[in-house]
Amino acid sequence: MKIYTKTGDQGTTSLFGGKRVSKSDLRIDSYGTVDELNSYIGLLRDQEVNEVRKDVLIEIQDRLFTIGSILATEPGNAKVKIPALAENDITYLEEEMDAMDAKLPPMKFFVLPGGHPSVSFGHVARTVCRRAERLVIALNHQETIDSLVIKYLNRLSDYLFMLCRMMAQELKIQETPWKARM
Repeated sequence: MKIYTKTGDQGTTSLFGGKRVSKSDLRIDSYGTVDELNSYIGLLRDQEVNEVRKDVLIEIQDRLFTIGSILATEPGNAKVKIPALAENDITYLEEEMDAMDAKLPPMKFFVLPGGHPSVSFGHVARTVCRRAERLVIALNHQETIDSLVIKYLNRLSDYLFMLCRMMAQELKIQETPWKARM
């Protein structure tokens, strides 16, 4: 099977279901950003500090493929079989965050991103997640998107923030507080 089809050479692509849309369509930007996020989650998974969380990060990557499938499906097309997102996918993230929170000191200040490459990769993933969330919300203003997609992306960005704090602690990196200039 060839990877190139040449069908997108004129700036369009197909949704699941066959409808062709511009590659600049908000829907394409939304699931493209989810794909970008998935790549950053893969980078986080490859960090030695996350060896103990490899299965969690793979689970997240799987859910992001599910979200990509949902977003790439032509609206109203019930003939296309795609995996479903479920409320327990969100609960899973919340439980993982609660477990990390129990091991972390309480936050007393805003934290500047950085301190170690692994932590920085996590903050990049977090901000890409927020961008994906904003794009999906904008798409939802045009046509209804499954509310679990927005909820999952929102919760995932929270998870990624907690993961950054957890990595910093495990790597014995001092979190840098943000001190507003007055």
